[in-house]
Amino acid sequence: MNRLSLNQITTKTWSVPEAVAGCAESGVEWIGLWRDKVAETGVQETAKLIKDHGLKVSSLCRGGFFTNVTPEGSFVDGLAETKTALDEAAQLGADVLVLVVGGIADNDLSGSRQQVADAIGALAPLALERGVRLGLEPLHPMQCAERSVLSTVDQALAIAEEHPTEAVGVVIDEFHVWWDPRIEESIAKASGRIAGFHVCDQLVPLTDTLMGRALPGDGPINHRHLRACVEAAGYTGPIEVEVFNTALWQRPGAEVLAAVITSYQTHVQ
Repeated sequence: MNRLSLNQITTKTWSVPEAVAGCAESGVEWIGLWRDKVAETGVQETAKLIKDHGLKVSSLCRGGFFTNVTPEGSFVDGLAETKTALDEAAQLGADVLVLVVGGIADNDLSGSRQQVADAIGALAPLALERGVRLGLEPLHPMQCAERSVLSTVDQALAIAEEHPTEAVGVVIDEFHVWWDPRIEESIAKASGRIAGFHVCDQLVPLTDTLMGRALPGDGPINHRHLRACVEAAGYTGPIEVEVFNTALWQRPGAEVLAAVITSYQTHVQ
């Protein structure tokens, strides 16, 4: 299990101390942190907890929203927030800062994508200084309007390739890209640029474009196939189990983590 990482959203009710202790007790060596949870505990205290428990941070979620469009409709200075997130990621020892780039601004899709490209251009030098890789995560097309104008790995890769590999990469999240008829070719093209691999399944029927996720094995996604693709493209890093699911969140954190481990071993490993 030395590659399994618990993405903190999967055990949403757990605080940072609870999630860190749960991982350490269960033999999970990696954790993917969320900034809101880190803020509750504090960046320095979180970093200390990670070190004291012998864990490693696979990613920090999230930066982005460079179009200043959020699902809530509130304004956010995405560039400034992401600079702060980069500093936090560096303090936490995170390998990657995951980016959700923002939805469509002013009904201008191409212009919105250019805003994202411009923001990455401004941030890449800072990422190099901090030693944290920017991870562009394309989201399912149904989330294009409010969350991400990048819907495919190819679109994310086109921006990433303009910058040093160690500064900008792409995050492959199964829920968002498994449907793409070009996914095998896109992953192969991303060789050396894959900054993260997130696994989960899709509920059938799909109940919600955000929350309609399940643990690996409870849906149609071929996890071993996609894992083989990312590994053939050179990715050997941590594999995050990231599940947005309200029913799962109602269960005790330790029970959820045990289910994560079982599903990972059975359907991904």
